[in-house]
This record gives sequence, structure tokens and C-alpha cells, in this order.
Amino acid sequence: MAADTLLVMFRPPFAWRELLQQCWFVSRVSIFPTLMMSVPFTVMAVFVINLLLVEIGAQDAAGSGAALGAVTQIGPMVTVLVVAGAGATAMCADLGARKIREEIDAMDVLGINPLQRLVAPRVVAATLVALLLSPMVTAVGLIGGFTFSVFLQNATPGAFVAGLTLLVGLPEIVISLVKSALFGFTAGMIACYKGLSVGGGPAGVGNAVNETVVFSFVGLFVINVIVTAVGVKATA
Repeated sequence: MAADTLLVMFRPPFAWRELLQQCWFVSRVSIFPTLMMSVPFTVMAVFVINLLLVEIGAQDAAGSGAALGAVTQIGPMVTVLVVAGAGATAMCADLGARKIREEIDAMDVLGINPLQRLVAPRVVAATLVALLLSPMVTAVGLIGGFTFSVFLQNATPGAFVAGLTLLVGLPEIVISLVKSALFGFTAGMIACYKGLSVGGGPAGVGNAVNETVVFSFVGLFVINVIVTAVGVKATA
């Protein structure tokens, strides 16, 4: 299904209106929870890192740890955890409801490819939203980490800002964006697959939504480990 979806993405006609609607929907349900989650995640990481830095007398290096954590891990992961938990589940429920109402079968009878009409726009929307939200999450997380470190743990503002680029550069940013895109694509694909394979009536839709969350989270962590390992090896 993933291979077929990739093929129909580049085959006209593309459902641009459906894509815009799905992008707006996923953004609307994801942006506020994502930004709110980025602050405690980053602050927690900065707090733990600063405890260690205080012990060794290097508290002014807090910016380096905050940037490394926010850019490489927290930004992509927080973004797609919310996208998978909010947007992907809604996609699965929508497609599952269409499936049990036999709308998908009706589209097949009419000669309309469901992958091209329904799946491709949703997968592209999840990928784009995840790709665009990740930098926003990273920025908000860094601002929260700066505020926490400077005002609550007495770090030097100038040293914090100067340390942001000490361990993080263009390669780390590119890897972060690649992670976000892969995460969004995976979450959208799992949601669409589970939605189109629903069986057993309304109860089956609920089970498919639950399975979407579980499979998406497991897949995201596996992809994160692989991409992180490859990225560290490539940039070492």
C-alpha cells in the first residue's frame, strides 16, 4: 500500500482540495497541543542537563545541551506524537467510517482509486504538517529552556545563546527535518491502512483507531533509533 500510494502521488489528477483540507485539519488539532508539550519536554531535559553541568562547573554550556536535545530529539518526537495521536487517529476514524458505509467500495465501482483520492492527500498532509511543526516546536522549546535556565538556574544569557550552535549545525537540522517527514509519512500511512482495512462494524473502527496509535508510536520510535544512528554515523 505504501508503494502504491507513492506511485499515485505523482500521477495526475491530484486531489489538491482534499490535501488543503487535511493540512488545515491536522494543523488545527495539532499545533496548540504540540507547542504546549514542547515546553515541559525541553525544560525537563534542560533541568537534568543543568544539574550535571552545575556539578562540573560548566553551567554556561546549558545552551549546547538544550539545542542538541531540542533539535535532534524533542522537536521531531513531540511533533509527531501529537500528530499521530490527534491527526492520524481522526484520519483512521474517517476512513474507517467510509469503509463500513461502503463508500470505498462505491468508489471502486465508479472507477475512482481510493488511494489517489483519499489516501495520498492525507499522507502528504501529515508529512507536510509534521515537517512544518517541528521547527516551531524546536523554537518554542529553546525559548522555554532559555527562560528556565537563565531565570531559575542562574545561567548566563549570553553564554546560553552562544552555546546553541556549539553542538548543533546544518547537518543536525537536516536530520531533524528528515525525521519529521518520515514520522509524518509513517503515521499517515498507518492511519490510512488501518482505516481502509476496518472490519466488524463500528466496533472495528474503534479498534482500528486504538491500533493506529499503538502502531504509530512503536513505528516512530523504531524509525527514530535508526535515523539517529545513521545520522550520528554520517556526521561523525
